[in-house]
Amino acid sequence: MFNENEDYVRREICRVGNMLHQRGFVAACDGNISVRLRQDLVLCTPTSISKGMMEPDDLVLINMSGAQIGGDRRPSTEMGMHLLFYRMRPEIRAVVHAHPPTATGFAAAGIPLDEPLVAEVVVACGSIPLARYGTPGTPELSQVLAPLVPDNDAILMAHHGVVTSGHDLLSAYMKMETVEHYAKIVLVARQLGPTQPLPKEEVRKLMKARENYEANRLPVLADLD
Repeated sequence: MFNENEDYVRREICRVGNMLHQRGFVAACDGNISVRLRQDLVLCTPTSISKGMMEPDDLVLINMSGAQIGGDRRPSTEMGMHLLFYRMRPEIRAVVHAHPPTATGFAAAGIPLDEPLVAEVVVACGSIPLARYGTPGTPELSQVLAPLVPDNDAILMAHHGVVTSGHDLLSAYMKMETVEHYAKIVLVARQLGPTQPLPKEEVRKLMKARENYEANRLPVLADLD
């Protein structure tokens, strides 16, 4: 059972939206956030609003079919990709989409962040692949993401931005921070000379450690209502 108080989750979504805006991960009305409250209930950000200016009452409730069941505003047109994560990975509780500048620069250049250059990033996110371009707000975007969703918590989207997921909202947000921080590191490493990826055996050890990494561990919960 998901036990979070809805009022608390509403406040947390607004807090995370403000952090995304303050850190320059989104501009104007960019980005979207969602949290799965119950088996067939998702709380999400509305369309056409700055993520730094949201109030709890601005948020919208939708079901797993994408139909709006609560709220005065309209849900983000990109909720389809959020619902894709929830359908394909039942353990996922929150999804964040933003346009952090450096990581989005890699996405615009068609360059994934899947080289294992920093041990902590491998443990936190695993690999960070690049999905082919799909028109935002359409089923095409979900189609290009679908092959990558089962095995990745953070995905670059070509000519679009970044989407991250987690077992709670803070986890999904922190992965967004990690992706942007890593993109800056990779950019510097490439400027300094040929990159030196970690050996495969070391990556294997780190991926094993990732299974026990506290930030990636699921809370103890019963099945969803």
